[in-house]
Amino acid sequence: MWLGVASLVLVSGAAGGAYLYFHESVASVAADTPEVKRAARQLSVALPGQPAIALVIGYDHRAEDGNNTSGRSDTLMLVRADPATDSLSLLSFPRDMRVEINCPGRTPFFDKIAHAYSYCGPQGSLNTVKALTGVPINYLITVNFRGFRQIIDRLGGAWVDIDRRYFNDRGGPFGYAKINLFPGYQQLSGRQALDYVRYRHTDSDLYRVARQQQFVKAFKGQVQESFAPLALPKVVNAVTNNVEVAQGGGSSVDGSTVLSYALFAYDLPRGRVFQTRIEGLEGFAELTTDSENISRAVQTFAHPDIESSEKATAVALGEKLEQRVLAPRDTSITVLNGNGVTGSASTAGFQLGERGYQVITPPNGLPANAPRFDYFRTQVYFDPRQRGSRDAAQKVANVFASAEVKPLAKEITTLASGAMLTVVVGQTFHGSLASAPVDRTPKRERPNVVYGPNAARDLLRERRSRVSFPLMVPTVIERSSYTDSTMPIRLYWIDPDEEHKAVRLVYSMGSNEYWGVQMTDWDDAPVLADKSLTRRIKGRIYDLYYDGPKLHMVVLRTPKGNYWVINTLLDRLSNETMLAIAKGLKPLAGVK
Repeated sequence: MWLGVASLVLVSGAAGGAYLYFHESVASVAADTPEVKRAARQLSVALPGQPAIALVIGYDHRAEDGNNTSGRSDTLMLVRADPATDSLSLLSFPRDMRVEINCPGRTPFFDKIAHAYSYCGPQGSLNTVKALTGVPINYLITVNFRGFRQIIDRLGGAWVDIDRRYFNDRGGPFGYAKINLFPGYQQLSGRQALDYVRYRHTDSDLYRVARQQQFVKAFKGQVQESFAPLALPKVVNAVTNNVEVAQGGGSSVDGSTVLSYALFAYDLPRGRVFQTRIEGLEGFAELTTDSENISRAVQTFAHPDIESSEKATAVALGEKLEQRVLAPRDTSITVLNGNGVTGSASTAGFQLGERGYQVITPPNGLPANAPRFDYFRTQVYFDPRQRGSRDAAQKVANVFASAEVKPLAKEITTLASGAMLTVVVGQTFHGSLASAPVDRTPKRERPNVVYGPNAARDLLRERRSRVSFPLMVPTVIERSSYTDSTMPIRLYWIDPDEEHKAVRLVYSMGSNEYWGVQMTDWDDAPVLADKSLTRRIKGRIYDLYYDGPKLHMVVLRTPKGNYWVINTLLDRLSNETMLAIAKGLKPLAGVK
């Protein structure tokens, strides 16, 4: 959220006055409180051109908590920005997950992870997450939930897909917070958005985490698509009063740092926000899981597979995945020392060889040295005469973390030995290559569906005359599902100008799992802009929206309307099941 707001500042920063205003605003979000300043000492320095990780803490401090308490942290989320793969990764921690708490000056003890903040503030949360994951954290961002509400409201609301009816009117000290939300894609106020991301009245923290990640992804896309320049001063004011940002190295965050990350987030390619969840969690009031599940989640978070949606689609549709990048065995590489550190080239060459690349040596017994030793960033040169060399070079550059891709230079040609790629190891190489992306491509399985038009047919017939677009019947539904007993269908105005209506069907699988079908003729809904892939299947156009390898939404596009099949919060429906439901959508007039 902070990166998204920063991108708004970037857009308005052209004029001199706005530029000064921007730098004053950046100074205002620098670490200010003693607690955040102390925590900042535990942060690692972010290296240029390499991935950076921020820990975001969303907290709530109420008057009844007193002045000498930290309050509560309802949100703990790691955000990883990787310039090599142009991706953002999210990893959330359920507040009720039982872990080892690491507070300064105290013996480690086991409790809910949220209590690390309650007991010892942001430093406790930071130390606990570092010990749990083992990843270096470069930035600490604390967000007061009061600011969360203000930012949403001053941006005109947030577009979020609500999976079902959420209602509770019993508040007070002995009840849960009140909430009143209806199913369907809609624009939420700041209060409504906060109610939604904090809700856990009838389900557990597993679903709360899913709602939070869903919101971050949706809101980031909304900020990227549109912004309200006139509201900017109010937005920045809300940020500066409720957000603190600390970075590793002891210095305050400066304007150039904010600008670089803002531009990075603003220019992300579609489908490059990856949500990672910790699997295998058990319990209700307290959640536990095997340490291997945490390690697996951290690996996926740190090494996202940017091709996961394409591979998952190929599996689900039985397609042969076109291999656009040459396999390592088909890629020849000459490695040269460009930093003057003895053994750099041989170390890098050995590790590339272990990954299956053909590593060859310079001709005529020449030493594996570049023409000079002042290369700072590693250079990956490709021979443009060899087919596929540019893509292969980018793939190799990714494992060096900080590397540049260039056509083969004249000064390197005589040392290349005819290799497709020539790597000149620079000062940014520290003896090891980055881990390869974690391949989470699911195995193909049979769709878990049954023929079930009766579940929604009569509900749709009752509303057919009240919409201007054709309605579709889900003739195929998930095997254990039926329309929800609380609110199976909703007809409403979906856009702010009330020019387009929408119909939402809600299907319940039991155990707090709900999936839905949304129908509307509004083509410009913000969520529709972030599609991952498009496929034509039996003459119909389907847009596919992925969370990593999980197919979260399928949209059937027609000239008169759009029909969305939306997975559960935890993406419980398999990719094959999602596609089967979408392909089973039939015009109401033709279903008896």
